[in-house]
Amino acid sequence: MIYNKNMIEDPAIEQKLQNIIRLLDSHPALMDAYQQLEPQILALFGSERMSIFQRRRQHQDLVARFKTGKETREIKVPISPQSIAGYVALSQRPLLISDPYNAQELVEIHPRLKFADKFDKKSAFKTNNIICVPILNAGVLMGVMQIINKKVGYFDDADLDLANGLAEVLGNKFRYELGGTSSPFEYLLHRKLISEKDLKNIEETSKDNRQLVQRLISEARVPEGELGNALSVHHQVPFLSYLPDKYHLYQSDSKLNLSYLKRNFVAVIADASDSPIVLMAEPNNAALLMEIESALGIDSYEISVGLPNQVLQYLGEGSGGGGAPGEMDEILDEIGTSAEELDESSDEMSDDAPAVVRLVSRVLHDAKRINASDIHVDPEKNAPTRVRMRVDGVCRDITQVPASHHSAVIARIKIMANLNIAEKRVPQDGKLAFRMSGQLVEVRVATIPTVAGEGVVMRILASGGALPIEKMNIAPKNLAMLEEQIKKPHGILLVVGPTGSGKTTTLHAILGYLNTPDKKIWTAEDPVEITQPGLQQVQVQPKIGFTFANALRAFLRADPDIILIGEMRDKETAHAGIEASLTGHLVLSTLHTNSAPETITRLLDLGLDPVNFSDACVGIMAQRLIRTICPNCKEEYEASDTDISFIERQYGAEYIDELNLEYPLKLSRGAGCEECGDTGYRGRTGVHELLGMTPELRSLVYKEASVSEMKNQAMKDGMRTLIQDGIYKVIKGDTDIAQVQIISGAD
Repeated sequence: MIYNKNMIEDPAIEQKLQNIIRLLDSHPALMDAYQQLEPQILALFGSERMSIFQRRRQHQDLVARFKTGKETREIKVPISPQSIAGYVALSQRPLLISDPYNAQELVEIHPRLKFADKFDKKSAFKTNNIICVPILNAGVLMGVMQIINKKVGYFDDADLDLANGLAEVLGNKFRYELGGTSSPFEYLLHRKLISEKDLKNIEETSKDNRQLVQRLISEARVPEGELGNALSVHHQVPFLSYLPDKYHLYQSDSKLNLSYLKRNFVAVIADASDSPIVLMAEPNNAALLMEIESALGIDSYEISVGLPNQVLQYLGEGSGGGGAPGEMDEILDEIGTSAEELDESSDEMSDDAPAVVRLVSRVLHDAKRINASDIHVDPEKNAPTRVRMRVDGVCRDITQVPASHHSAVIARIKIMANLNIAEKRVPQDGKLAFRMSGQLVEVRVATIPTVAGEGVVMRILASGGALPIEKMNIAPKNLAMLEEQIKKPHGILLVVGPTGSGKTTTLHAILGYLNTPDKKIWTAEDPVEITQPGLQQVQVQPKIGFTFANALRAFLRADPDIILIGEMRDKETAHAGIEASLTGHLVLSTLHTNSAPETITRLLDLGLDPVNFSDACVGIMAQRLIRTICPNCKEEYEASDTDISFIERQYGAEYIDELNLEYPLKLSRGAGCEECGDTGYRGRTGVHELLGMTPELRSLVYKEASVSEMKNQAMKDGMRTLIQDGIYKVIKGDTDIAQVQIISGAD
């Protein structure tokens, strides 16, 4: 009997427990089940956090591989009275602690019992009460389950009985996974994936571990994931397969030789937050681990197990034509060797040296593979050059290039972009292109001289067709207003915002909506990023005098209905755009301003006639990009009083009823998972502020009124600010309050 049904009087609790048992029955491994299991157990006990500690026999301690909370990456405690979990493991009896900070309560249980509060001190979390029960199987300790902080009241004896019953289910179901196995592939026998006789035969006739694994896959048809689970159970560390989009090689100043790593099947990798993970085919090799730790010079890291071939893939072997992150290490090894061979008096490495050519190519391919928008090659004085990439608006370090090869790398990029490699004193800009998987990828290049040397920033241009306007995540009210504005036969519509805020994407979505056979559309862009059939698209060339203003005048002689001007950079272009819109054309363009009302003031400051501009303007859309919650680890939570007051304050008391909020208010957040590199975010979406030109606003423009007056009038006319649209998307579940605070600068 796993639990006493008579003690569970609440049908809701009985139902929750049955759901947990069904979930466990449907998963062969606890690691697979844990992501779904954790919220169900927390709901069952009405608690905030939990941990399942696994006993590690070889270390005589407990390690929490399954836990809630991200502040401490790994919790290890000795099996001793120095912690509550350690004491439960030692005594093999359950504990119910009403206040772990009450020394008297702990002394009454055991004279030396202590609460390990160091984990609380490392985070903002405080442990208030605890249920801790041993997980046993046939009288043998497998681990410990700890449930923390009852949300309402305190844990009681009924909770303790429930926890004991659940621990018994876990012990019976996952006895191998929690208790470990005596040999690396014993778990395969338990899962009935191979017979004992066949396993013994393959083990005895394989010359090494790599061949053994390969034969289990090819001859015994054991899936790689099952082999990984077997090794994880035996070594009691997580299994990591080859996931190049989630993990990259860890960059450090260590002298670890690539051939040494390959020989020992070790890769030092890192996740999106650059936390190091030592991936080993044999994690029980303590001497090897100590050598790696000493060479890396780091105190904190995680250990994982990988199949030999997958470890080699991280190191650049067997990756096929597409290349792998590990190839970067090989190239840098080659560059490092050549750097050692250079005499102090000799010239720097040539820009066409094979390693430099491959390095630049690898950086470009990696940037496209991880969907980076920008690549930064940043020189440092007397230090290696940093290569960083911006993914979803956030920069992250990718690799380092020896300082001796900085000039060669910059020269290679400049040659590809047709720039002057002899000129290092002034900024230059150009374009380069490379092929990836048969697709041509265009890159805008800008060089900037710094005190440490030339820096380069490369912007990867959007490729492919336009996004449909309905997929732009524009709020329904804004979308209806925008569609009304762009249906007008003439006038000017501006999309404004900082660099990289998605203005071009929005303009092409609008053009895609307007692009019908009865419309003639001309575009002047710098550069042409998105192409659409049916459009006549022109690349401006300011260096030879073919500017936006000149292109616009040329278009007027080409019988257009709609004109897109990439940017209104100066008074001449702005004047030409207004004239074109007043002579019967719909003109679309962009401007670098912060908000829609500010745009009017900026254009009037350029010297535009207020009457002409207000007559021509049909609308102004300001926008920003904010990070969206990862759909894989998205979870709902009840909004706190602080959250609600922020929402009400920023949206405005007079408008808050538009949101139709229901209390208690439920918001969404990302818990953090492998898919998003534990950030909780994946991808970006736009927030928009759409101003429509009404008679009332037009009269304020005539008078050249202040920005605040125009903003107030625009809001009366239906405009909602970027912050308000951001809050709408928080309520909708697309993003969280932290992202809205970034664009608002509010607390």
